[in-house]
Amino acid sequence: MSPASSDQTKGVKKLRSIQRAFATGIMRPLTPDQHMKPKWVDGTSTKKAVAKFVKPNDRLTSYERIEIYNRQYWYRLIDCFYEDFPGLRALIGEKRFYDLTVAYLTKYPSNSFTLRDLGNRLEKFLKQNPAWLVPHEALARDILKLEWAHIVAFDGEALPPLEIDSLLGGDPATLRLGFQPHITFLACSYPVDNFVLATRRREEPKGEASNAVTNRKKVKAAPKIARPKSEKIWLAVHRSDHSVFYKRLEPEAYLICTALQKGLSLQAACEKALRGKKNVDDFGSKLQAWFTQWAAFGWFCPAE
Repeated sequence: MSPASSDQTKGVKKLRSIQRAFATGIMRPLTPDQHMKPKWVDGTSTKKAVAKFVKPNDRLTSYERIEIYNRQYWYRLIDCFYEDFPGLRALIGEKRFYDLTVAYLTKYPSNSFTLRDLGNRLEKFLKQNPAWLVPHEALARDILKLEWAHIVAFDGEALPPLEIDSLLGGDPATLRLGFQPHITFLACSYPVDNFVLATRRREEPKGEASNAVTNRKKVKAAPKIARPKSEKIWLAVHRSDHSVFYKRLEPEAYLICTALQKGLSLQAACEKALRGKKNVDDFGSKLQAWFTQWAAFGWFCPAE
């Protein structure tokens, strides 16, 4: 290796070391009073640690300069949680939701280039720590499933849709249909669609997430939304014309959709939906109406 190449390699390693140290500094959780942690990851003084890779200026120390980035990074993450999970926040309350957010992001820091994926391990975290959802655990889990499905529907992939005419003449025993990747089908024990929509409508004109994070003790509590009573519902969470919709399904329609989504043929999916049913006289007309509507929504795409 030539001296020039050796110097270049050392320079790259040094730059990488500085980048990692800077990322460590800005991505660490804040203290309860919203400041940078006084101790570095190795237990030494944070002020001394950051002085090695951040220069002070005539107004701010090295510690104060990187603390700006540390605080803004965390405020942005918490803002995203406030925006992504308004229903869960309304259910468990502002204080508990804030503490849950910090606990979750401390355990599972961002692992993606996009903030869209920030909550991708929240369900896993809450299975490990169910006490956060007591005493409304079942309701909270339904809300969480719906709100994550909303995120998926908002910017999930959309494939060229199948036209209904392309299904004509197909053999139901072998015909397989795919659904758009952004669609999620849910079986819920509570009517969480109405609850989540109510929380979103309540917060749409306010845009106070940042204030709720940085000055949460001063924020006036929003009017409470009544918790829904237990009721089985089946939902399709999908996107149409750049907007997210929650469509309720009949239980048989839900069974057909989930069976098709798993790769079953149309005939097998219908048989599964009708298993144990006594009155199936009007099933043919229902099936035709469902498929016509689903195709009009652009739900279908080629099966994998």
